[in-house]
Amino acid sequence: MIEGIIWAIMAGLMLGLYALPEKYAKDFEFENTWGLFFAINTFLIPNIAAFGLIDGFSEVLAAIPMSVLIGMGVSSFLWGIGVMMWGKAINHIGLSLGFSIFIGTIILVGSLIPFMVGGLPDTQVFITILAGIAVVLIGVVTNGRAGILRQKDEEGEQKKGSMSTGIMIAVIGGLLATGFSYANTVGGAVIHEACQQAGNPEWVSAIAVMYIIYIFGGIAIAAYFSWQLTAKKLWGRFRTPSFGRNTLLATIMGIFNFAASAAFAYAAFKLGNNGGTVGYAIFNTVSVAVAIVSGLITKEWVNASFKAKGSLYLGLACMIVGIVIVAVGNGLS
Repeated sequence: MIEGIIWAIMAGLMLGLYALPEKYAKDFEFENTWGLFFAINTFLIPNIAAFGLIDGFSEVLAAIPMSVLIGMGVSSFLWGIGVMMWGKAINHIGLSLGFSIFIGTIILVGSLIPFMVGGLPDTQVFITILAGIAVVLIGVVTNGRAGILRQKDEEGEQKKGSMSTGIMIAVIGGLLATGFSYANTVGGAVIHEACQQAGNPEWVSAIAVMYIIYIFGGIAIAAYFSWQLTAKKLWGRFRTPSFGRNTLLATIMGIFNFAASAAFAYAAFKLGNNGGTVGYAIFNTVSVAVAIVSGLITKEWVNASFKAKGSLYLGLACMIVGIVIVAVGNGLS
């Protein structure tokens, strides 16, 4: 169990840090930077990792039952749509609130999906894990409040219509993004068995699972950014002396992001029967905490009020306590 928790924490650390290189991109608009990142992240890196590290990967894919592949493909495509909706929600309600609602929905629903698919554990284990998730959600909500307090002076009051629309988009996007958890739960064991039969070490199955999730999710993401780049006439912005530098930064982001997801899949496997729930909760919670701490280090909160910082620290404390409770609940099984 300890090994699985360590892998889940490492996954969360990488996910929380992966976007930092984006701050150093030059001469790109948002759509250029993230469009390039997602192209590398969802198509290039998964293919290099899967075909370069998995022996007989073509045979592994052929061994996956069509029903499992379809289930993973559809849910992964929905995950891609959910990620894009999160980006739209930020336009309405800001990064802090949008991030909190989106991740809060993912943690709540995504952590429960493995129970829905594989059945409930013992009552004591189930209640303890749920209690931990509840404490995590309190922390996420508290962090969202901190973000609202910080944004209030910087951006002014949001219009009611914009706020309600943004919240709705963030919640729906979070629900769709839980397709990531469903795909991992449905395909994890089957793909692990296929990789083992092909003579691969057990950790390799995590790459195979993420390959399917990222490729199908990438289809939705590629369609969105192609539309945005065309509508805003931004394709020409790729012609810049900084293209090489920006490509390197996007590649670093992609490696961290894909490695984080693969580490989560391996953590879920090592955590046993409740690994999908426990690993998912730890993975997302740590990523949020790391993102917030990195914001503190880069002085994003330097001008925030004492009230906003107090809410932020309380939220972080709740999240840490929550994942400890979740880990204890898994240990009871």
